[in-house]
Amino acid sequence: MKAKLIQPARAGVKGRRELNKEDKLRRIKAAARSLFVKNGYDDASTREIAQRAGVALGTLFSYAANKRDLLFLVVNDELDEVARQAEASVRPELSLSENLLSSLAHVYEFFGREPRLSRLILREMQFYETGAQAKRFGKTRQRMRNLVTESVRIAQGKKEISRKESPETIGLVIFSIFQMEVRRWLSGKRIRLPDGMADLQRAIHVVLHGLS
Repeated sequence: MKAKLIQPARAGVKGRRELNKEDKLRRIKAAARSLFVKNGYDDASTREIAQRAGVALGTLFSYAANKRDLLFLVVNDELDEVARQAEASVRPELSLSENLLSSLAHVYEFFGREPRLSRLILREMQFYETGAQAKRFGKTRQRMRNLVTESVRIAQGKKEISRKESPETIGLVIFSIFQMEVRRWLSGKRIRLPDGMADLQRAIHVVLHGLS
């Protein structure tokens, strides 16, 4: 009787263990998203999230260190994609204002899809320093800051900006105003993308052209 040959796993084909892990992550993210939106951050229970996802509480904490970390686990993949799209929007032939508005529009579109969840993200990010998802979220946020800085650097190279400040300094000022504007937009009763972008455009115009 011939021995049965064990076929090696084909490259790119996921094993059962990996598929099971991905399924658990999907269920955890879906349950967390639903309960954060429904109950808010303070009243969303990690135990209830675990129960809805069909996993043990210990399993939940193997994916996120705490409840705040869990909130950012829900959105980190999406925020990575937002940053990628924003980076692809910056082009050397565009003006600084055009580059800023076209790239930051992707962030507004993301936050506008689920305003209640977005408010939680913006509130909790102020205190977000530890946890398995913290470093990843911090890197994505830094990518957006770097994107604004790079847009400024492009404009300086074209002599569009006459003020002799570093692109990092100017970029930080613009990024800070962007953060303030997006928070103000999300605090309103009617979250409409054209309104938010119009307010951001006015704020950027003030920065670029001053008060004279």
